Amino acid sequence: MKRFKCAPLSAAGYILSPLSFWNDLFVNFPIGYLFGLLCGFTSQDLFLPGLIAGYWLSNIAGMVLLHKGMVCMVKPDLPMRVTRSELIKDGLWTLLYTGVLIILVKTGVLKFLPDYFN
Repeated sequence: MKRFKCAPLSAAGYILSPLSFWNDLFVNFPIGYLFGLLCGFTSQDLFLPGLIAGYWLSNIAGMVLLHKGMVCMVKPDLPMRVTRSELIKDGLWTLLYTGVLIILVKTGVLKFLPDYFN
């Protein structure tokens, strides 16, 4: 029964993590954009750094939730091992997508919300 209680944690982690190919476009980019908007309302110069920070934080949160959920489902005393090569691969994908975000902001595809109405 305890394994079923851990399933929502694992599912949320998988949806946020960089392990699913579709999540960046439909989950992490919008989360990053909203975070960027919140930062941008403080200072418009903070929009891009906030966008990148929100994107990275959502990916990190996904990996942590997925890890905790899987450990909880398997056994609390059996820690899940993540290989160095997997971490490097995930980090490189995240850097690539961060570059895409920067390009989208610099080309004007993604803008700070009030700029859309000017």
